[in-house]
Amino acid sequence: MPLQEELEEQGQWLFKYRGVIPVFIFVIGFGLYVYMKYNPDKFYFEETDFENVWFYLCFGISLFGLMIRVITIGATPPNTSGRNTKEQVADTLNTKGLYSIVRHPLYLGNFFMWLGPALLLENFWFIVAFILFYMLYYERIMFAEEQFLRRKFGELYLNWASRTPAFIPSFKNFEKTQLIFSWKKVLKNEKTGIMLLFTIFAVMHIVGQFIQHKNLYDCFIIGLGVASILNYIVVKIISKQTNLLNEENR
Repeated sequence: MPLQEELEEQGQWLFKYRGVIPVFIFVIGFGLYVYMKYNPDKFYFEETDFENVWFYLCFGISLFGLMIRVITIGATPPNTSGRNTKEQVADTLNTKGLYSIVRHPLYLGNFFMWLGPALLLENFWFIVAFILFYMLYYERIMFAEEQFLRRKFGELYLNWASRTPAFIPSFKNFEKTQLIFSWKKVLKNEKTGIMLLFTIFAVMHIVGQFIQHKNLYDCFIIGLGVASILNYIVVKIISKQTNLLNEENR
């Protein structure tokens, strides 16, 4: 099989399972986190005055990634920038808002969202491995997506892609979107990402305190984790039972 077709086929497969495969990375990372808590003397910030600062710094990096995703999802038309996994979907080509400064803002957001927990482990080689894995993993997904967009939109896609970088933003061609920001769309589409992010940090915090026999539980972090789970359940029920979160042309 020619390399171009092979990369596209790999990208389509990874696209379908992009929500499952990272779970294995998290399992490895969680194991390293437990090891770190049992061996604090082997890590830079453990049991130092900077430990909590580092935790919140990593949390802030993840929130930055979530913010990128929220801004992107809240300002896009229907059947674009979704969580569909069975096939590529794009009724229109997004070229405004964040899509005018980077072609894959959602994957850029993902990178920062999961970079936070990776940095929290204070393991240089795991961080390097995470970045390399992310590059190889999403490079193929982005390739497959762009092949789909190129076939569907032709010259329109080529003109946009020629002036918009794939992953590292460039603000010189920024164009404001004409769509009104939709919190309803964010709640519907991003409920899973919000829950995962806040729950991961809450669980890691609780586990760390438990292993080290401390009682300095952070109610703010734990509260965010609990609230994100409740938010997921409520939004899921509302979406299935009512039309409250539905919007015309969104």
